[in-house]
Amino acid sequence: MLFREQIAVCLLFISIGTISANAENWPGWRGPTGDGISSEKDLPLEWDGVDKNLVWKVPLPGEGYSSPIVWGDRIFVTTCLPDSQERVLMCLSTQSGKILWQQTVVTAPLETLHKFNSHSSGTPVSDGKLVYVAFLEVDGTTVDAKNVGKARPVTAGEIVVAAYDFNGRAMWKAKPGGFVSVHGFCSCPVLYKDKVIINGDHDGDSYIAALNKETGQLLWKKERDHDTRSYVTPIIREIDGRTQMVLSGSHHVASYDPNTGEEHWRIDGPTEQFVASMVYDNEKFYLSAGFPTYHVMAIDPTGSGNVTDTHVAWHETNAKCYVPSPVLVGNYLFVADDHGIGNCFDTKTGERLWRARLGRHFSTSLVAADGLVYFLDDDGRTTVIRPGKEPDILTVNGLGEECRASPAIADGRFYFRGVKHLFCIGEK
Repeated sequence: MLFREQIAVCLLFISIGTISANAENWPGWRGPTGDGISSEKDLPLEWDGVDKNLVWKVPLPGEGYSSPIVWGDRIFVTTCLPDSQERVLMCLSTQSGKILWQQTVVTAPLETLHKFNSHSSGTPVSDGKLVYVAFLEVDGTTVDAKNVGKARPVTAGEIVVAAYDFNGRAMWKAKPGGFVSVHGFCSCPVLYKDKVIINGDHDGDSYIAALNKETGQLLWKKERDHDTRSYVTPIIREIDGRTQMVLSGSHHVASYDPNTGEEHWRIDGPTEQFVASMVYDNEKFYLSAGFPTYHVMAIDPTGSGNVTDTHVAWHETNAKCYVPSPVLVGNYLFVADDHGIGNCFDTKTGERLWRARLGRHFSTSLVAADGLVYFLDDDGRTTVIRPGKEPDILTVNGLGEECRASPAIADGRFYFRGVKHLFCIGEK
């Protein structure tokens, strides 16, 4: 090889290494900071599920609504194979979508669930060494459903949290507690220091538990009040010298120390059941919640004890949001109404700046990158919004397939999980 050609090849590998080094992973539910925000730039504005900016599209076996996560050149996603009753963790290549390996985590009867849930809804999380997943294991026996208008039997079981290395080798498996819900199971594990934290809000003896991420050993377990199903993934922030793990659920909002499980503060209500994760802008936490009543709320996190009467900065009930998690860009809070309506609130005052129909129905959570907000509806159509006091729609892009899983963003690409395929969208 000529010297000039050798230099060219070296520069090529240096360039590839620089791109990989600068790329941001999407390591768990709602990305690197747990709030749906990516630092990626120059993402495509237009795409479809056939050709335009479609890098690859691969079929996924089974069914599930869990979101994909990305670490380096690997994608991890869970699925359920109904015929064999297997709950599976899969590893795919970011370059081609090829399945590198798949491992069965749980084989058990299929639990009862809501029509908008699946038997594989919990998004995995990774620290770059191991991948952590959570499923529900039932034996098929049933109990009477609680907190329902009409009596009916539901399956009860135990949460299974498991860890795998990047080669698919099982490292450990733990059962932190029981779980029963007429709506089925969904809990996304969260990593903090040496811990894997799992939310066990359900219609029984509810709890939050922390496991040692190397061994699965139970480190602490905090009982939750009210014992009512909720599906919120906590977010963790350092605020004024306190580490706060904040989540809504089971008739209240609470902040805990993730090191010990001790409670910092709480706010009663504002409703019974919660699904959406909260977000934080370095001043306030924001929630959207919706059963049986609808709420958008801003909370000052500086208090201690019960701060219901003192630390609610503002509170609105004019957006019917339940399942999708919101996202923040600047002073704008974006909230998706389950019924296809997008809302934008001023974070300082709580004023709703605009309301617009952006889809038929929303199940997925919002994401933001490069100053833009992405609303993905159940029909697989993504509306790209430039933040402002009016709904500035830049593009609307369809995949041609239903989507119930929230997207991942990494390496300048979107990863969309449809009901049948995994899509990689990026500049060709």
